[in-house]
Amino acid sequence: MTPALRDLDYFGLDELLAPEDKMSRDAVRQFVEKHVMPRIEHNFATESFALTLVPAMAELGIFGANLKGYGCAGMNGIAYGLIMQELEAGDSGLRSFASVQSALSMHAIYAFGAEEQKRRFLPEMAQGKILGCFGLTEPDHGSDPAGMETRARRDGDGWVLNGTKRWITNGTLADVAIVWARVDEGIAGFLVEKGKPGFSARDIKGKFSMRASVTSELIFEDVRLTDGERLPQARGLRAPLACLNEARYGIAWGAVGAARACYNCALDYAKSRRQFARPIGGYQLVQAKLVGMLTEITKAQLVCLRLGQLKNAGKLRAEQVSFAKRNNVSEALKIARSARDILGANGIVNEYPVIRHMLNLETVNTYEGTYDIHTLILGRDITGLAAFE
Repeated sequence: MTPALRDLDYFGLDELLAPEDKMSRDAVRQFVEKHVMPRIEHNFATESFALTLVPAMAELGIFGANLKGYGCAGMNGIAYGLIMQELEAGDSGLRSFASVQSALSMHAIYAFGAEEQKRRFLPEMAQGKILGCFGLTEPDHGSDPAGMETRARRDGDGWVLNGTKRWITNGTLADVAIVWARVDEGIAGFLVEKGKPGFSARDIKGKFSMRASVTSELIFEDVRLTDGERLPQARGLRAPLACLNEARYGIAWGAVGAARACYNCALDYAKSRRQFARPIGGYQLVQAKLVGMLTEITKAQLVCLRLGQLKNAGKLRAEQVSFAKRNNVSEALKIARSARDILGANGIVNEYPVIRHMLNLETVNTYEGTYDIHTLILGRDITGLAAFE
């Protein structure tokens, strides 16, 4: 097992996991070890996602793992979180690919689609034969999705869609885009398939983060849609926000995987790197960094476990997901920076995974709700007073 992928369980949490949860986690960890790690630095360097991974991911039940029926695995919340953790221990871009396919695209159809739409798309999406993306963010509207300018207007018995979406994971890879647009009565969701006249997508290049993930811009110019391509149950901004909540749940778990990978790498390095005639792990300042990293990872694991228990019980609140996403990603980023510091000059080369995780986490810390936005969500929850519109 690649050292960075090995487990970290300081409080014996494995004893609290069901055998099937551990089996799902271990299967995904082995997949990452065998299929992802040998090529992830190449994908990061070339700004590419390895589509050859998709069939194996589908076989493991990763796509739509948290959904029931329609060929989906129907995993419980803890098992789903654990597989997100293992994917992100490999790379945030890998977990992001799975999150967008599952928690955003498939969940949108599952929760808000018509039965015919579910039967048409979900089984093939679970098999990785149809890939999806989620078009909410726009060039001028990120933290404020209610201000979206993409619009669908009535035209006879159909719709005409115009607008632009930006920072869309899997955009050019997707066979179907779930697109959120303003309509006369509020916000609506639409299924826009690749090849529709007026629909184009282009990749955003030059990223220093999430380079093993495809990020795109979607452009809609008088795209004609039928009522059958609208998600009938998606009415208002609550629908896309519900999808984001599903994705944030997976991110909270995933960040623990990235942090664990950085910690394991730094620990091994500190025990083998010698300066002043002894391993640097024998010095107080380095030990303090490692203990701080271990502490925050363990706390994040405990948060995730309780989050999963609440989700399984149907008691999970969106604000609790915000708490976990905000804390776990922020601490994972700090851990990555501490690990890079322990590695010194070696911390910036791709021989070690730390700099890649650190750069990725800069993005994870801001997408699906920035640290500050989640702070305001929690502030509103505990005071009853909204500090934003």
